[in-house]
Amino acid sequence: MGRYRLRPVTTQGFWFTMADNQEKDLQKFLKNVDEITTLIQEMNSDDPVVQEKAILKTEKRLLLTEEDQEEDGCRTTLNKTMISPPQAPAKNADEINSEAFLASVEKDAKERAKRRRENRVLADALKEKGNEAFVRGNYETAILCYSEGLEKLKDMKVLYTNRAQAYIKLGDYQKAVVDCDWALKCDEKCTKAYFHMGKAHLALKNYSVSRECFQKILEINPQLQTQVKGYLNQVDLREKADLQEKEAHELLDSGKNTAITTKNLLETLSKPDQNPLFYAGGIEILTEMMKDCTERTLFRTHNGFSIISGNEVIRRCFSTAGKDTVEETVCVSVLRLWQAVCSGNEENQRLLVTRPDSGRLLPSLLALGVLTIQEQCLALLLQLAQRESGRNLIISHLDLTRLLGALVSFLEFSDKKANSAMGLLTDLALEEGFQVWFQANLPDVLPALTGVLKRDPKVTNPSALSQCIAIMGNLSAEAAARRQMSASEEFGDACLGLMAQCEEDADLFRDILYMLLGLLMNLCLQSPFVSEVWAMEVSRRCMSLLNSQDGGILTRAAGVLSRTLSSSLKIVEEALRAGVVKKMIKFLRAGGQTASRYAVKTLAICTNSYHEAREEVIRLDKKFLVLMTLLSSEDEVLVGNAALCLGNCMEVPQVASTLLKTDIVQVLLKLAGGDAQKTAVQLNAGIALGKLCTAEPRFAAQLRELHGMEILNSTVKHIKDS
Repeated sequence: MGRYRLRPVTTQGFWFTMADNQEKDLQKFLKNVDEITTLIQEMNSDDPVVQEKAILKTEKRLLLTEEDQEEDGCRTTLNKTMISPPQAPAKNADEINSEAFLASVEKDAKERAKRRRENRVLADALKEKGNEAFVRGNYETAILCYSEGLEKLKDMKVLYTNRAQAYIKLGDYQKAVVDCDWALKCDEKCTKAYFHMGKAHLALKNYSVSRECFQKILEINPQLQTQVKGYLNQVDLREKADLQEKEAHELLDSGKNTAITTKNLLETLSKPDQNPLFYAGGIEILTEMMKDCTERTLFRTHNGFSIISGNEVIRRCFSTAGKDTVEETVCVSVLRLWQAVCSGNEENQRLLVTRPDSGRLLPSLLALGVLTIQEQCLALLLQLAQRESGRNLIISHLDLTRLLGALVSFLEFSDKKANSAMGLLTDLALEEGFQVWFQANLPDVLPALTGVLKRDPKVTNPSALSQCIAIMGNLSAEAAARRQMSASEEFGDACLGLMAQCEEDADLFRDILYMLLGLLMNLCLQSPFVSEVWAMEVSRRCMSLLNSQDGGILTRAAGVLSRTLSSSLKIVEEALRAGVVKKMIKFLRAGGQTASRYAVKTLAICTNSYHEAREEVIRLDKKFLVLMTLLSSEDEVLVGNAALCLGNCMEVPQVASTLLKTDIVQVLLKLAGGDAQKTAVQLNAGIALGKLCTAEPRFAAQLRELHGMEILNSTVKHIKDS
């Protein structure tokens, strides 16, 4: 009898499945244990950055665990219809241990997160306390505060960069570099860390590393290009100075006579309480020695600036108000020496200008009233201002209010000294740093500038005076400066007074008048004006200047007029009586884009307000040939104002019909539905088209044929949306 063999395929398959699941669970558990062990090791790491990252990973892991638990909880409540639900399998010891372990980690992570929040509050408070100490110059206290803050929160990058800055102030550059490294571990794109690291390496004479730090800033943030350029220039200058000093010391060690003489002369000049002429003579000999870069560098490396500036006798000569011949000789000799040692030596320039006493001394000497001293001081400043680095030194370290006052005082001179002083002021005024300073300090310097405008052009160097007014005009292009200038009644009256004097001989004072009109154009951008009376007087004088034969004067006078007319109907009335429409039509016929801009704007203002102006335009511009030509211009300002002026003229009866044989509807419709950047073009063209069709119904028929209403509606919607 045959024996049946059992084939428990299903059962065997079932147990295979159970075994697979258990194996997966075991592998998952072991993986969890490995990951958690790694996290614990990282949380106990000596590296604060690794430690903090581990904490963040743990918090993220726990958050995911909580979400999984919530999902599992939902699933266990779904099936409530089972009669005999299976009993939950008993948990083995490994499962209990892993859950307890995870619960412990979770509790620890929550406690760490709580402590971290508390520590951040404490660290922020210590940072503020350190910042206050830093501002007071108490760098040691600042370092203590930042260090305490880092004990609370080891990955707070701002504490590292702030402490690095304090270390730099104390000359502890290596510690500053270390702190910057830590800051970069917290944030690899921390530009502040690269900045302080670059400064520290510069001080340590690690020039290539310093460059790399500053260039890294540019890689991270290209918008900091201007600042980075300045930092890199500093590195170049310091490296160049370092090389010069090495060469100078080699020369000194070689025993070259001039090098030894420079050293000996400085030792002689360091003797105290000698006769002033003793110092003057020694300084003159020393000046003659400064023939090359090596000698100038030796002067610096042997403390030449400190020896000269710190000498009490020399200091008294500088500080005495009414100088006698001897004191004047000493001052002149020192100024000539400074010119000699600073020639082509940017490091010497930096040391001279950044000395604490230079900020007030040089502007004071420039304004002293002793001609020889003023000349030498101006020569020194002109030498410093030849390069951008020198101009920035002057702007950053000298008393600019005193300096500006001293420079404009040179207008007293009729020779080239006045031009040189204004040339220096022009170079400085072009620098962004000067413009920022000017806006912030304009109330202090406005009296000096007003004094310039009050000068009599008959006894002032006309070239220098026009240059000075040009500087004011350029500076008034900035709204903040213009606002303050316009608000000064005295400044405005001074402009009018100088304008009146220049009109007496417009040919002789042409350049002064031209620059003054430029200044007035900018001032008239500010609304409201100082007074209607002032604006009226400016307009009258500009109307008078429209009779000039000088194209530049004519254009600028028209420009000022185009900005004053809109402030008052009285001014418009007076201008109309003076024949402004005829003059503007003449301008437009002559061509010239800038003059045409001012002329058509003036016509638009006049025709917008007065019927008489419209009639005169119609009379002078037969069939609107001039205005029609302007409508085809590529200059949107010209087109917009021409359309406005044309629309105003359409209000005169019977005028619209004179355009029936032209393509005016197509021209205006194209402008109204076009894509001009200035919406005034579309708006004014649409208004002119509406007035044209209202005045002459036949134009309305043309508009309908061209589907003009749809185009206009679309344009109006576009303008509203924009």
